[in-house]
Amino acid sequence: MKQGKKLLLPAMMLLIFEAVAVALWLAKDNIFYLFNFSYIGISISLGIFLFIMKYKHARRVVQLLVGLYMLVYLGFIKGENMQIEGFWYYLFTGVFEAATIHYAVAKIFGPLIFGRGWCGYACWTAMVLDFLPYKVPAGPRRKLGWIRYVVFALSLIFVAALFLAKAGNIERIMFRAFVIGNIIYYAAGIAAAFIFKDNRAFCKYFCPVTVFLKPASYFSLFRVKCNKTKCIDCGRCKKVCPMDVDVTDNSRKRKNGTECILCLECVKNCPKDAL
Repeated sequence: MKQGKKLLLPAMMLLIFEAVAVALWLAKDNIFYLFNFSYIGISISLGIFLFIMKYKHARRVVQLLVGLYMLVYLGFIKGENMQIEGFWYYLFTGVFEAATIHYAVAKIFGPLIFGRGWCGYACWTAMVLDFLPYKVPAGPRRKLGWIRYVVFALSLIFVAALFLAKAGNIERIMFRAFVIGNIIYYAAGIAAAFIFKDNRAFCKYFCPVTVFLKPASYFSLFRVKCNKTKCIDCGRCKKVCPMDVDVTDNSRKRKNGTECILCLECVKNCPKDAL
């Protein structure tokens, strides 16, 4: 019975992704979507199972499986711009493919179920940043979140300008933008981590994708909740949270509530299993 319960959550997650995979395969008549979302679902389900089995690197396994797949295979091999510029590009061309489907599933509607799980388990930028030494923020959060909206606007202006200027060979430009954009993101993310002594500084202040993720995450189905009868207010969960979330508050208005990346560091470090 206990073993069955351990498999329930990974199985549920796999079924959700398989449903998306089959639906898109049939709707788009393209078997790639069956492979794509099945692979991601299997990777995430494996990570959940490893976490349940108390393997300490469970989340890192998922980050590498999904992040490298998105970056190397879809990005460099298949030539798909999966950054936010790619989303604007496909949106302007009126094509519901690649980046637009990715954003719809993972970053616009998906957060209604998984919150910002994308940031914790699949982002290829954070995949690298989480290996840096500042896993726990060294100081309080800065009031720099407005920068993400500037980057968001600049990405839209960049792609809109290409279309307005009727730039030639726009697909090649978008691939180059993907390469250069990743270089800039990694450089900015690593620099910010060392400047602020916080691996997730880029996610908190600069990442334009969070503009999509934050609103839907407020209504997320999967959330870390606190059992108040077990909690002893030791504060350990707040100390280890990389995103400064007050997980002892069960309300949706809790401090930095839409920043939770479901890394579950709070759950692993709670001495009373209250989370």
